[in-house]
Amino acid sequence: MGVVSPALAQSSIGFVSLERILREAPAAQRAQKKLEQEFSLRGQELSKIAEQLKKMQGSLEKNALTMSESERQKREREFGDVNRDFQRKQREFNEDLAQRRKEEFEGVLERANRAVRQIAEAEKLDIVFQNEQVVWASTRIDITDRVIKALEDTRAGK
Repeated sequence: MGVVSPALAQSSIGFVSLERILREAPAAQRAQKKLEQEFSLRGQELSKIAEQLKKMQGSLEKNALTMSESERQKREREFGDVNRDFQRKQREFNEDLAQRRKEEFEGVLERANRAVRQIAEAEKLDIVFQNEQVVWASTRIDITDRVIKALEDTRAGK
């Protein structure tokens, strides 16, 4: 491998898993629940339209040979209209969800970054890596649990 410089050998290092923070921190879990509640009705509506499309397609495939040409064209047009509407609603849903997710989790990430800085300063860490970029690290230098606790402490006003 490589040679470790004396400066690096004396450095104090930590790492944090932002993925774990976004999955386990109560603030992140609350944000996720809020998003699920906010978007559940639209998600259910999309599911109903998808089911309607399946039925329409099944009916078309099943009855295509027995329908008149004009009836088949009419049903294909209806299917196309519903499908275009579904695609539009699904695209809008995904865009809105992505935007709201960004808004909700931005605050959690800002607070997490502040907590990382505070912990790094308090523990005199020279550098903190995100563990998604680390191949291996000792649990001794993992500060993720302390960051999650700090996020809750700041919420509780401690």
